[in-house]
Amino acid sequence: SSLRGFDAKVICNFISFQVTCPERFDVMQKQKEIEERRRFPLEQRLKQHIVGQEGAITTVKISIRRKENGWYDEQHPLVFLFLGSSGIGKTELAKQIASYIHKDKVVGFIRLDMSEYQEKHEVAKLIGAPPGYVGHDDGGQLTKRLKKCPSAVVLFDEVDKAHPDVLTVLLQLFDEGRLTDGKGKTIECKNAIFVMTSNLASEEIAHHAIQLRKEINEITTQRLDGNLDDLEVAEKITISRNFKDNVVQPILKRHFRRDEFLGRINEIVYFLPFSHSELLQLVTRELNFWAKKAMEKHKIELCWDRGVETVLADGYDVHYGARSIKYEVERRVVNQLAAAHERGFIGHGSTVQLFAEWPIDETGTPIIKLRVKGKGVKDYIDLEEGELFLKNVNVSLC
Repeated sequence: SSLRGFDAKVICNFISFQVTCPERFDVMQKQKEIEERRRFPLEQRLKQHIVGQEGAITTVKISIRRKENGWYDEQHPLVFLFLGSSGIGKTELAKQIASYIHKDKVVGFIRLDMSEYQEKHEVAKLIGAPPGYVGHDDGGQLTKRLKKCPSAVVLFDEVDKAHPDVLTVLLQLFDEGRLTDGKGKTIECKNAIFVMTSNLASEEIAHHAIQLRKEINEITTQRLDGNLDDLEVAEKITISRNFKDNVVQPILKRHFRRDEFLGRINEIVYFLPFSHSELLQLVTRELNFWAKKAMEKHKIELCWDRGVETVLADGYDVHYGARSIKYEVERRVVNQLAAAHERGFIGHGSTVQLFAEWPIDETGTPIIKLRVKGKGVKDYIDLEEGELFLKNVNVSLC
């Protein structure tokens, strides 16, 4: 009735606009997402949160970008297996993928610790208990959350610890992108991304990467007379196909005991030990974290010299990854700060400078000490073993 008085052409145009409006909105929304991805690509976000791991980031980036642009098999979900030592960025990379795809929505990331699924009966925890059993109405830990977000990023942490029957359930999930819960309802999740992490072959991968880095470093040093940046060496390291086929694959087959499970993995992503320059980045991040906390909680300014970063980087343990740096900073720096604050040596408005004291003997261990300046005071004092020693120290203010 609102179109009375208009000619047929106007009415047709109006109807056409009404019909195509949702389609136009979808097109505009997709164009907006494409522009946003161009301005802030996935690899840029990943490098902001993850130190090193250029190869892993590149592998994941290519697969995700292909999926975003529609160049993927819509009948099968994307499945990754992240291999490498503990504390090296595997879990963090999965978290950042979810944050990127789902715009930091909590529902878009599902994390399951597979060490909680070591028994056969714990399959019911994934898909829900069958009728007549306790917890039937609660649903499964995986199926219940996939119903809310079928396109979620699902992390199966330490998948090698799961019971073989749990892996059997995952076969159908990885192959057809669907899963039947304890109530008999099928959840379609072909658009989901599944990430498994494992420490299998971590020793072999770490040893292989360290050996490659050493060989490339020696060769390039000879060619360039020592003008080699450590980061450039790290970027040149790639895991050879021969190593993957003859070392890693036999270990995976020996553990999982089924080719069909490994055959459903789109990409096996390798995480390498940190290079020296990457360790310095980790130390700087950790010190910046504590400097920010010291300022926010206690109004204490914290600064340090390059020698402190070098000393702390030496505490790296390849078996524990970035966690070993975190613990080293806590042991050698934060413990001293906490003790000094408790005894009243530092407080509101203080400035603390960390410095390294190197031993005369080459076999000795360098020590990290505190140099303190109170609010409104010009000179620093050195703090050592709970005692104050007044010294005229000529240092620039932090």
